[in-house]
Amino acid sequence: MAGQLRSALTSLTLRGRCLVAAGLTLLGLGALLGERPLVQIAVFLLALPLLSAVLVARQRFRVAVRRTVTPARVPRGEDADVLLEVTNTDRRTGRLWLLSEELPEDAGRSPGFVVERLPAGRTAALPYRVHGGRRGRFRLGPLRLRLVDPFGLVQRTTSGTDGAPLLVVPRVRPLGPGGPAGGHGGGGDGARRSIAVHGEDDVSTRAYRHGDDLRKVHWRATARTGELMVRMEERPWRAQAALLLDTRVRAHLLTRAAGPGPAATSVPGPPGDPSPPPDSLEWLVEAAASIGSSLARRGAVLRVVTPEGELTPGEGAAGLGPTELLDRLAVLGPARGSSLAPAADLLHRVAGDGPVVALLGAVGPDDLAELVTARSGPHTDVAVLLDVASWADPGGRSRRSLSATSRAHLAAQVEESASLLRGAGWQVAVAGAGRGVEAVWADLAAQRGAGLRAGGIGVPA
Repeated sequence: MAGQLRSALTSLTLRGRCLVAAGLTLLGLGALLGERPLVQIAVFLLALPLLSAVLVARQRFRVAVRRTVTPARVPRGEDADVLLEVTNTDRRTGRLWLLSEELPEDAGRSPGFVVERLPAGRTAALPYRVHGGRRGRFRLGPLRLRLVDPFGLVQRTTSGTDGAPLLVVPRVRPLGPGGPAGGHGGGGDGARRSIAVHGEDDVSTRAYRHGDDLRKVHWRATARTGELMVRMEERPWRAQAALLLDTRVRAHLLTRAAGPGPAATSVPGPPGDPSPPPDSLEWLVEAAASIGSSLARRGAVLRVVTPEGELTPGEGAAGLGPTELLDRLAVLGPARGSSLAPAADLLHRVAGDGPVVALLGAVGPDDLAELVTARSGPHTDVAVLLDVASWADPGGRSRRSLSATSRAHLAAQVEESASLLRGAGWQVAVAGAGRGVEAVWADLAAQRGAGLRAGGIGVPA
């Protein structure tokens, strides 16, 4: 009891401290001037916080806390509703409780509630909202409870150990039909197809690339075009699809985390996007979530490779499903490695003959050498090159500033890398802060349609 009283006296509110200061002042004046009424008033003023401290120290409470988060997995940039239920499990009616919920950074302002005289066994439902400002796995809580006396002079604070998980996943943007592995007209769920057409006159062909099997050379098309041509036999994409994510920290311009509010709107992005990716790595992760979810929903066995290894599926699963993909990407951070070679080597082992979508940061020809070698042959692969300079903030939000020389170097590097990949048979699109994943996907779909028409197969409407 003495310890609780001492703790309560040290928890005077601003009103309580002002009252004590006034009492001491009046006590000094009364003793100095010999005015007994002043001393009596001073004693009363000093006794009131003491009585309030005793009252607060004697308060007993037992509460149970429950949280319901809807949805439990919230896309970045959106809100989740939380229902906080506080139950008085004591046998006595509660007094005045001031409650506050501790929230992680970027989740919004910590909400506060006032609960007065909650009967025994009754529950107070306290709703609030959190903002998914940053990808990751977070914890809501614990609940902080403050007991105050009726005069507001003393408060006693205690925190629980409870909490509820909150998973902020990357956004999944709606992609149009088609795409690098989506089939003609978008296809349907579980659709299987093959571009190979059995017939000498209507076979699909393309230009010969290093690594192609010479037995697949189409001599009639070669004679007609004057260029060595081979039959294009694309495997049913449902069997396998792979994503390569260049998450190396040296390949991106990373921004400091910004809390919710007006500051977040200064991030460059596509017109009309209320929550654009704050940096190139977030754009890459969002693209992986959108493209990977689309492929997985269409029946592809999805494999995802990063410089730090593969995002492994659950036990017994051959590939990542849409939900599991988002869970893995939610906690994906920048990789410290400096080379893409380990990722290219792993991709060579897991991708097989299925299509590959490579999402690349700032890369040069040296970075792409292993990747081009690993994927030489009759594959239909695409690459998205990020113009990371478009995320540079002249206001100083970026961890790395860019001079005019650096911007020019990065622009030349993007062009050189795009030329190298196109020369190796890849379809390439360049993405910047002002282009959304949807626009890049449509660009790749248009390239694919043009390539099929050039090969002799019309694309159905």
